[in-house]
Amino acid sequence: MSVSGRMRRLGVGVVCALVIGGGSGCQPSPRTESTGSSSEGRPRTVLPSGYGAVFLGPGDCSSRGDGGAVREVPCGSEKATARVIARFNGRIADGPACPAATDFVLHISERRPAVDEDGDGAVPQGYACMRNLEPPHPGDPGGGGGPHTVVGDCVYTSRKGQVKETACDGSGEQQPEFEVASAVTTRKKCPGSTDLYVQLGGARPVGCARRT
Repeated sequence: MSVSGRMRRLGVGVVCALVIGGGSGCQPSPRTESTGSSSEGRPRTVLPSGYGAVFLGPGDCSSRGDGGAVREVPCGSEKATARVIARFNGRIADGPACPAATDFVLHISERRPAVDEDGDGAVPQGYACMRNLEPPHPGDPGGGGGPHTVVGDCVYTSRKGQVKETACDGSGEQQPEFEVASAVTTRKKCPGSTDLYVQLGGARPVGCARRT
């Protein structure tokens, strides 16, 4: 997960690490600094279809996306699987961050119909921050996914110089190696037991992680 953030049908994040005092790497070495982005992949692209005034507006619900097609559906429908908790126009890289409770992010493609008599058919490019209606919630601390890495999340070494988020309870495909125990303003404020520095962003951008 990103120690800086994560997205794309985001759920599992990727984090690059720099060994303190030397080269790059995510090996369990004394103190490591990680930076990067997380994902459950990356924001999934959605083509507008079956929407009202605002496609996937705040409070609206979506289907799971059988065959890759995610549709807006009534929240009381048996097909509803997730709710929009925030919606923004533009690109994810240029817009506001999704709320901490986000489980995954949907990227919404621009739609401009050739013929639009009533003027309500255009859909601008944007992204929707989604929360599953039922567990699991990968965006929760320790859940193993979501667009943000937060205190309580766990990561594992995916390759040299990179770590990814995984569920802290061991239910994911990979076992956790480090857990983000606290967030501080600078590395110097991390406790002496810190094994990995993780970039979180926000007012307290440094995550102090220790081996699990």
